[in-house]
Amino acid sequence: MLGTHSLALFATTVFVINATPGVDMMLTLTRTLRYGVRGGLAAALGVMAGCVVHALAAALGLAALIAASAAAFSVIKWVGAAYLLWLAFGMLKSAWAGETATAMPQLAESPGLPALFRQGVLTNVLNPKIALFFLALLPQFIDADAPHKTLAFLFLGAWFIVQGGLFLFAFVLLVAPLRRWQAGSLWKRGLNAAGGGLFAWLAVRLALVERA
Repeated sequence: MLGTHSLALFATTVFVINATPGVDMMLTLTRTLRYGVRGGLAAALGVMAGCVVHALAAALGLAALIAASAAAFSVIKWVGAAYLLWLAFGMLKSAWAGETATAMPQLAESPGLPALFRQGVLTNVLNPKIALFFLALLPQFIDADAPHKTLAFLFLGAWFIVQGGLFLFAFVLLVAPLRRWQAGSLWKRGLNAAGGGLFAWLAVRLALVERA
């Protein structure tokens, strides 16, 4: 279809990638537990929008530029790491202040769905690993003699985005019931601290990434 092949294998690969814990999944998880289903879905939609940017970049060759340019790669990498550290700081601050002392079923005060959507977009877009991933994965499922390789890129990118979005939506609905658990204040502060530590670790991992 459109010069692509092995689509069943592609779908399986995408599922494995989506099911592997990473920045996007962790952001969706924390926003769901803190702000409920709507907050989790807003973050997931932001992640999908970020993937749209990466898919277009791969199709138009911008991802190749990032892979080839040490300066461009470094700028995106360090901005992304700084953003993850900022998210980590917010969660650690909440843990220190004990802002989650309310009962779990009651939603924490949300910064607003647009803000959560932007968090999803920025977390995804500012990760150069995803740009390189699109550049490395998609060509493996495009025929060498495909008449329109850009259309093939866009087709596979759209497939990845839709399948990944459905996975995140299902993930949100799966973890949302955990909000009903009546955890103590100390435990909730510990969860926030663990989440902040996780984002800080992910930021360090991103900062240490080198171009392939």
